[in-house]
Amino acid sequence: MAIECLVLGAGQEVGKSCVVVTFGGGKRVMFDCGMHMGHRDSRRYPDFDRLLADGAADYTAAISCVVITHFHLDHIGALPYFTEVCGYHGPVYMTYPTKALAPLMLEDYRKVMVDHRGEEEQYSYEDILRCMRKVIPLDLKQTIQVDKDLSIRAYYAGHVLGAAMIYAKVGDAAIVYTGDYNMTPDRHLGAAQIDRLKLDLLITESTYAKTVRDSKHAREREFLKAVHKCVSGGGKVLIPAFALGRAQELCILLDDYWERMNLKIPIYFSAGLTIQANMYYKMLIGWTSQKIKNSYTVHNPFDFKHVCHFERSFINNPGPCVLFATPGMISGGFSLEVFKKWAPSEKNLVTLPGYCVAGTIGHKLMSGKPTRIDIDKDTHIDVRCQIHQLSFSPHTDSKGIMDLTEFLSPSHVILVHGEKPQMAFLKERIESELGMQCCYPANNETVSIPTSQNLKINATEKFIVSFCMDETENDPQKQNLNFGGDMPQGCRTEGVAEGVLLMEKSKTPKILREDELLHSLGMETHFVHFEPLHPSSIEVKHTGESAVQQSSLEHLDCE
Repeated sequence: MAIECLVLGAGQEVGKSCVVVTFGGGKRVMFDCGMHMGHRDSRRYPDFDRLLADGAADYTAAISCVVITHFHLDHIGALPYFTEVCGYHGPVYMTYPTKALAPLMLEDYRKVMVDHRGEEEQYSYEDILRCMRKVIPLDLKQTIQVDKDLSIRAYYAGHVLGAAMIYAKVGDAAIVYTGDYNMTPDRHLGAAQIDRLKLDLLITESTYAKTVRDSKHAREREFLKAVHKCVSGGGKVLIPAFALGRAQELCILLDDYWERMNLKIPIYFSAGLTIQANMYYKMLIGWTSQKIKNSYTVHNPFDFKHVCHFERSFINNPGPCVLFATPGMISGGFSLEVFKKWAPSEKNLVTLPGYCVAGTIGHKLMSGKPTRIDIDKDTHIDVRCQIHQLSFSPHTDSKGIMDLTEFLSPSHVILVHGEKPQMAFLKERIESELGMQCCYPANNETVSIPTSQNLKINATEKFIVSFCMDETENDPQKQNLNFGGDMPQGCRTEGVAEGVLLMEKSKTPKILREDELLHSLGMETHFVHFEPLHPSSIEVKHTGESAVQQSSLEHLDCE
């Protein structure tokens, strides 16, 4: 039996995450259903028609279920299109916070594309609502039985509020799809957490496949220093950030710094979306870091003392300020509008806190400071402002990917959500250092992963006790322990034990100690004793009821 992985998005690129995994027995799971933020044509969505290539009547028949890892648009942006326009009506799973926050992200994006860019509407607000009504919410470590063969389970991923890694199992075949995750805690979220699982396949993001970050405190100091220097000189700071996630993280940092330094310069949010989001953050404290949970009883960290709402009329106001504006990659919307106004001034600063997809203005700024950016054939921006890039991304770095892969120890690894050269580097590391087979397929490629079939074997109590006892212990009384399913105290969890595998027709195979074999088969024990008699004679003693016999073996050589 094999696992087939069709990569519909995020293959050798960051954007429109969508991986379809087919298990034996025809069970097919779509992990994420995202859109590409750098494209405005048909490439923005995964090629869903590939799902009908094997003759399925429609998408509902082709897919057993859809599982969304988190609310970022490159992971959920195509979902309303898939369900309401393409017509998929099967089950859709995501965590409670993702279900609560996804409609805000989707509607905000729809407004930007249709109302501000004038693009053709891909799906309506009503489509978003209908899509969300199809969603079945997941809780962490809750095993969901999709049908009698397919089960899924969510694990805490860090990254953003409600993000989850997904474990899926059909029969003996098991995989983990990570989505985006963070292996280190930050100010408002904890680190990713997952059980040690037996896996055939790990599908992991690889956004920062070659990057090992310096300390979080050093990055925070550098960010605060750059912001303070700009506003002290009378400049304006534009921080393009997604309204959910990095905005809250950086607001906690700035709010605390402003309080300590007694600064009176205004910090602004550009949109009501983030104010709505903060309301959900306050309600979903249980999904945040332990530090936030501990301080919540005294003060809600998402009640920002120095942060207030930004009106569009403030753009041309004189004097310094700090502004959080969406979207985070300056791909359109209000962050682009502000950038056009503030970029020509040398006093101002644009600080980019996270990853920017190729094709966006944010990516152009990160690739080297341009003096001019062309928006279209009629619009260009003179860029004289300072550009500051800091890695406040909620993605794990190269060390985190290696640590998770080593911890889970899958038979095979597939890399997605990364840039091709960096993925090639990480593949070599995984294969050479961890000894695991690894690949990084491109979009619309299918990878076949062989799976092993597990055989259920019972074990006798004597065998388990002999395996568990520390090798230095020789207490014969412990050979008669009856531990009723609990491991004895001082028991070994790793090691090698010798036993006999007994396989009987129509029965479950059983492993037992060598001295239990004859009793299990209903046979008596026999011993052969060699005594120093005549070389041609041997005495055979039988411990059963038969008498002692002597036999003469004419040609037996005994040494």
